[in-house]
Amino acid sequence: MNLIKKRIVFSGGNGRFAKIFKQTNSKYKIFYPSKSELNITKINSIRSYLKKIKPKYFMHSAALSRPMKIHYQDIKKSIDINIIGTCNVVKICQEYQIKLIFFSTNYVYPGFKGSYSEESPLLPFNNYGWSKLGGESAVQMYPNSLILRICMTEKPFIHKQAFTDLKTNFMFHDDLSKNLLKLINKKGILNIGGKIQTVYHFAKKINKNIKKISAKKLYGKKYPLNQSMNVLKYTKINKNKN
Repeated sequence: MNLIKKRIVFSGGNGRFAKIFKQTNSKYKIFYPSKSELNITKINSIRSYLKKIKPKYFMHSAALSRPMKIHYQDIKKSIDINIIGTCNVVKICQEYQIKLIFFSTNYVYPGFKGSYSEESPLLPFNNYGWSKLGGESAVQMYPNSLILRICMTEKPFIHKQAFTDLKTNFMFHDDLSKNLLKLINKKGILNIGGKIQTVYHFAKKINKNIKKISAKKLYGKKYPLNQSMNVLKYTKINKNKN
C-alpha cells in the first residue's frame, strides 16, 4: 500500500523518538499533535482531533517513561497516561476504525532467561513494564492493531557508564525511524530491537571511553540480567522490504 497519501497521526510528537522519526519521514502525511490538541487522558480530546484529521493510522507513542522511579513515586500519573490513556486511544480508534500501532516495551518480559519471543509468558519486572502491559491489554482487544515491544535508546549513548553483565537488544532511534513504516500494515505483536549483546558492548561501538559497571552490584542479585528478545520476525520483515 502506498503510504504517501495516507494520513497518519503520531501521538507523543514532542518525544525523543518522534523528533528523529519526523526528520526521517518528512515526505509522508504525518500529523504530530501537541498535548493541547490531543490529550490522551481526555477521550473527547482524542475523538475531536481524529474526527477532524480522519487518519488511516494512529501511531501511539505518547507515554510516561523516564525516569523509571516516576512509576513508583507517582503511580496515579503512570496509570492515567500509560494505561487509561491507551484505553482511551483504543476506544476511539475502534469507533472510527483507525489502524492502531502501539509502542510498548521489552520490559513486559521477565528479563531473566532472555531471547523472549512474542509468544513468551509476560511478567514485568518494574512498574513501567506493568503500565505498558496494562496498555497492551486494551490494544489486544482491538483486532486492527499492532503492538511493538521496543528496545531502543538515543544516539549517542547518553550515559558515561554501561552494564557489562546485562544483555538486551538496544538499537538507536534512527535505526527504527527508517524502518517503522515498513511495519505499519502488520497486525499482532512484534519484538523490535537490535543484536543481543551486553549494554557495554552496544555502547562501546559509539563511545570507546565508556566505563564498565555491574547491574548485579548496583541493583542486587535478583535483578533481571537477560532482558533480550528474539527479533527474528522483525529482521525478516526488514529483509523482505529492502
